[in-house]
Amino acid sequence: MEEGAWRPGQQGAVMFPIPLKRRKREAAEPINPPATASLFPDVCVFLVERRMGSARRGFLTALAQRKGFCVAHEYSYAVTHVVSEQNTFSEVLSWIEMKTGMLVQCAEGQRAPHILDISWFTESMSSGKPVAVEKKHCLGVVGYSVSIDKAVVSVVPPYACQRRTPLIHHNSDITDALEVLARAAAFQGSEVRCLGFTRAASVLKSLPYKLQSAEEAKGLPWCGGHCKTVIQEILEDGVCSEVDGLKNSEQFQCMEILTGIFGVGVRTAERWYKDGVRKLSDLKESKIKLLEDQRAGLEHYADLQQLVTRAEADRVEHLVRDALQGFVPDIQITMTGGFCRGKQHGHDVDFLITHPDEGALTRLLRKAVNWLDDQGLLLYYRMKERSRTSHRLNGHMDGHETCYAILALPSSNLEKSEAEAVVPGMPCSTVPCPGGVDPRRRRAVRVDLVVTPFAEYPYALLGWTGSKHFEREMRRFSWHEKKMSLTSHGLYDAEECSIPATSEEEIFAHLGLNYVPPSDRNA
Repeated sequence: MEEGAWRPGQQGAVMFPIPLKRRKREAAEPINPPATASLFPDVCVFLVERRMGSARRGFLTALAQRKGFCVAHEYSYAVTHVVSEQNTFSEVLSWIEMKTGMLVQCAEGQRAPHILDISWFTESMSSGKPVAVEKKHCLGVVGYSVSIDKAVVSVVPPYACQRRTPLIHHNSDITDALEVLARAAAFQGSEVRCLGFTRAASVLKSLPYKLQSAEEAKGLPWCGGHCKTVIQEILEDGVCSEVDGLKNSEQFQCMEILTGIFGVGVRTAERWYKDGVRKLSDLKESKIKLLEDQRAGLEHYADLQQLVTRAEADRVEHLVRDALQGFVPDIQITMTGGFCRGKQHGHDVDFLITHPDEGALTRLLRKAVNWLDDQGLLLYYRMKERSRTSHRLNGHMDGHETCYAILALPSSNLEKSEAEAVVPGMPCSTVPCPGGVDPRRRRAVRVDLVVTPFAEYPYALLGWTGSKHFEREMRRFSWHEKKMSLTSHGLYDAEECSIPATSEEEIFAHLGLNYVPPSDRNA
């Protein structure tokens, strides 16, 4: 009934508006017919609502069912024909995965579904039976790739937290170039361009095959425009002239050096560059006033630029564990960051500290840090108390009690008697090497110690495991797709109520995401 139509039982010409939109939505609810109603048991159609709309989808569903077609309301592996209107191939696959959490792929022992334009559907309706699928009907094909000898889904979900990104991937030549462009954009203060290049690199890292042509990148999320030009140039020429030019430029090289100093961010480095700083010696000779962490970073620059090996990280863990367990024997300590994701080298070593009894955590970090300092094992440290403000309102900011430190890691070839840790609480006079480790027999290593309440531990573990881009995408997905706020303290709904979780798996489940293990979070 049209808006303004006369209602039965009313006198005269009184007109009442009828909420057309609501009535159409109710009428549009598609209903799957019983299996016996299908005249074509080998065909199961799924109509993509994106850009089609619920009303039109309901009309087409009813039409197909009257003609004996089986129409699925939800996508499943039983679907044989996916029909879309005004969408690209990648848009259809991304939409389905976002709505269902399922990849459009071959179920075991079955053929992949056809991804079709609406033209196949209209021709089939006119014929009263499913017409043969021709090339003109297809938006794309989900099939097999000879190069990797296994089924490959020709779609990449838009969010990095929906993808598995291994440490070793197939497109490092392209991703390395894109990451140079991302850093250059950050140095120029363009966060949008930096994020664009980072997202494109993340997509290519997740591909289970090596790109052979720029055409294969067509339709991949975030890989258009400038990124597409870079991809094409590297695939065709082996290099990107823009990237080579940046790497050889004075400004880029100086910014790489300056931002590599512990305690120095992009804005500070940019200010120093404008003031004429071109090398580390300029900072030592200039009148620029350095903060305490920057002075420590400059003093130990050579050591901190040297990557920490997994073996060194394990030795750092031994020192940290001895310091903490001397005060709380059953304290829980977890190495996080890149080493947790499978890296064998890293720029720093991060540890998450917790205990079921929150009382055991009171001043624990301060005691352990003081002990390490007394042994001469700390070259620099800065303590940050736990934030008392609302972590929900702080967005992605971390409010955990934290110690940012530069640790003097004893050389691995020290005599056992020299390297043994002293039990915390014992007098410093019992230390075999008074005054700490001989500077000639140690190296500086960046260490972060983070204390979290036991109830927040799963969220802190997720946040501190990384990668940085994976965590950013988790927060973006939470907000844009689920209207929830994710931090390293918890997951909060629209009413700002905290949603408890006892594991990372539960956090993924709360968000409707498939669980991604740390080894596949190298986005």
